[in-house]
Amino acid sequence: QLQASGGGLVQAGGSLRLSCTVSGCPFGRCANAWFRQAPGKEREFVAAVSWTGGRRNYADFVKGRFGISRDNAKNMVFLQMNSLKPEDTAVYYCAARTFALEVATLNKYDYWGQGTQVTVSS
Repeated sequence: QLQASGGGLVQAGGSLRLSCTVSGCPFGRCANAWFRQAPGKEREFVAAVSWTGGRRNYADFVKGRFGISRDNAKNMVFLQMNSLKPEDTAVYYCAARTFALEVATLNKYDYWGQGTQVTVSS
C-alpha cells in the first residue's frame, strides 16, 4: 500500500515536500516513483529512485528543482519540490514496482497511491 501526503497550495517560487509511506512491498524491495496528472492531461513521470536510493531518475522539466529520496528504515519516499511553477499544478501520485531498479515508464509500476493535490499560484 502507498499513502501520499504533503500536497497543498503554494505560491510560485515556493517549496513543498511530498511524502509517501510504502508498505507491503513483495520481497521487501521496490523501486519507487512520483508521477503527476494535471486536469485534462495524461499522467506523466516526475522522478524515480531505486530500492537502495543509489540511482535517481528525473523528468527534464524538474531537473535542478525537485529531489527524490527515500528512508527505508521508515518505509518512506520523499519528493522535495523547490522553485515551484504554476505548471507544476497537478495531482501527484506515488508508485512502486516490484523490482529494485527504477524506470520512468508508467506501466512498469504495479502499485499506486491515492494522490495528493499540489496547486501553485502565480
